[in-house]
Parts: sequence; C-alpha cells; structure tokens
Amino acid sequence: MVKAKVREEYQGLSRQELLDKAYELGVSYLENSGSCSQCVVAGVHAILDFEDLVVKLATSPTGGQALQSLGTCGVLVGGTMVLDYFFGRPVENLSDKEIIQANKDILSSANGVAMLLADRFVKEYGTFVCTHMQRQFFGRIYCFTDPEDMEKFGKAGNSKKCQDVVGKAARWIMEILLEKGAVEL
Repeated sequence: MVKAKVREEYQGLSRQELLDKAYELGVSYLENSGSCSQCVVAGVHAILDFEDLVVKLATSPTGGQALQSLGTCGVLVGGTMVLDYFFGRPVENLSDKEIIQANKDILSSANGVAMLLADRFVKEYGTFVCTHMQRQFFGRIYCFTDPEDMEKFGKAGNSKKCQDVVGKAARWIMEILLEKGAVEL
C-alpha cells in the first residue's frame, strides 16, 4: 500500500473537515474545469500529496467513457483510479511466466477496496452506470458529444447534480483512504 500525506495547507483539519473539504473541492473542480472523472481525482489530489499523473490519467473516463454516456459513471472510474494508486497491484508483481498466488492476493485486495466505492454508488444511486444515473437525475439521457445536447444540459442546471456526485465521491474516497490507513494525518 502506498501512503500519502495531507498537504500542508490542510494539515490540522479534523477528519470531518477533510471529508467536507474533499466534497467542496470536487464540486468546485467540476464547476470550473469539467470532466467528472478528472475532477473527483483532482479534488482528492488537492488534499493529498500523490502523483499529478493520476489526475492526468483520469481525463477521458468522463461521461460514461469519452463523453459517450455508455459505460460506468466517470466519477466511479476516476475514484477507482485513486484507490488503485494506493492499493493496486504494482507492475513488478505481474508475471507473464508463472502464476504467483501472492500477486493474485494483492489483486483481490485492490478489487475489494474498489468495491467499497462501487457499493456506495449503488447504495446512494441504485447504480453506477452513467445513463442510468442520467435518467434517474434528469429524466433523460444527454449525448455529451452533441454540442446542442450539452448546451441543454448546462441550461437545465443538470451539471449541479453531477457536481454533487463528484463531491460525494471525493468524500467517500477520502473516507476509504482514511479507514484503510493510506493517509498519514
């Protein structure tokens, strides 16, 4: 497991204050920058000192994958990327020559941590599929690759719902990292 320190500007905050700050930052990043997947990662990254590359790698899972609205909610994908940064199986543990049970155990453990986040989505929203969430929130599905549909999405204020999803997920990610001991306070 990789450990992260809380960035200097957030040291001294209580657990609850860190969780609230994660929510706030996730919402603000999405409001100002777009890309739900990247913004949930950026919200956590702003608080915790981990590699900038993780934020960059979360760019395109947004909107159910590359704005297609066909797959898993980008917020869950981005959040899983953060959790995998801390709990995922390192490349040196992969083998193309033999089956090593300890490597499989690390994979199983990482999947278990990711399931904690997925389970929170299912508990809160009943799903983690982008189109299902859109239909639940907005009564319809938006095609994010269609400029007219994106304009309608924005004018209807629907991005506020997505901002809340990003904020909640940033909070949940921080909770999991704290509960699992990946964050040094």
